[in-house]
Amino acid sequence: MPPSDRATNEELLAFLEEQLPAERMAEIEQALRGDKELQQRLAAVVHQHDPGAHSVGAIWRRRRLSCPSRSELGSYVLGASEPTRAEYIEFHLRVIGCRYCVANLEDLEQTAGEQADVVTRRRQKFFQSSAGYLSGDQK
Repeated sequence: MPPSDRATNEELLAFLEEQLPAERMAEIEQALRGDKELQQRLAAVVHQHDPGAHSVGAIWRRRRLSCPSRSELGSYVLGASEPTRAEYIEFHLRVIGCRYCVANLEDLEQTAGEQADVVTRRRQKFFQSSAGYLSGDQK
C-alpha cells in the first residue's frame, strides 16, 4: 500500500468490523499480507479495542447508530421517506458505503419486487374469476 493509501487505525478497526467498502477491505487485506508494520498496528488496534474499552466511537460503530432502521430503508425503497431522511439514507448508502445497509436495501428491493409479482398475479386471478359476473353471463 503506498504511503498515501496507508490505513489509519480507524480504518483498521472498521476493517475488523467489516464496515468498509469491499474495495477498501480488499486493499487492506492485500497490504496486511506483506506489511509487518501494518500487521503490528492491526494487532495493537485489536488489543486496544478488545480489552473492554468502551469509547463513544466504538459503541457507535458496534450498535450501528448511524444506520437507518430496516423500516426506514423500506420506506426509502417505496419512495415514502421524508426528503431529508431520504437524502441521508442515500448519503449513508452511496458515500459512506455501509455494507450492512446496502445488503439490507438489496434484500428489501428483492422482497418488494416479489411482493409486486404476487399482487399482480392475485389481481389477474381476481379479474379472471370475476369476468363472467361483470359481463352478465350469469346463469
